[in-house]
Amino acid sequence: MSEKNNWMNDSEYLQLVQDLLDQPEVQQLANYTQHHYSNRLEHSISVSYQSYKLAKKWHLDYRATARAGLLHDLFYYDWRETKFSLGTHAYVHPRVALRNAERLTDLSPRERDIIIKHMWGATIGLPKYPESYIVSLVDDYAAMDEVVVPWWHKLRQRLHLNFSN
Repeated sequence: MSEKNNWMNDSEYLQLVQDLLDQPEVQQLANYTQHHYSNRLEHSISVSYQSYKLAKKWHLDYRATARAGLLHDLFYYDWRETKFSLGTHAYVHPRVALRNAERLTDLSPRERDIIIKHMWGATIGLPKYPESYIVSLVDDYAAMDEVVVPWWHKLRQRLHLNFSN
């Protein structure tokens, strides 16, 4: 089992998010490409689990972090194709995700802030809680990891094939 699937063996993490993972609305995220080489469900679980581990290590609210991390991109459109008159995808999708998350479960103020502010840096709203910063930064890291690592492997493979000919 790869390191990316460690969450499957973490019973404490699963206790916190299993009710959300069981929701068809969350499972539906698997139908959407996120960062070229991953789907939105894989991305959301990765952000959730990595954020949960940091929040737990730092004695923060790891329950809210895990749950909001899983729901931070709960939207059902291809952001490369769908455009909004209300603003950029970075501005709009956290609000769509929050609305969708509120339909699935009760959210604490901390969970709401995590979801709505997870694009901090690309948007100007400052997070209110340390857990919001964690999810925002882990989300950025995950996006880079999901794009750059597969791209780098492809590039290395091409270079290796060119040099070996």
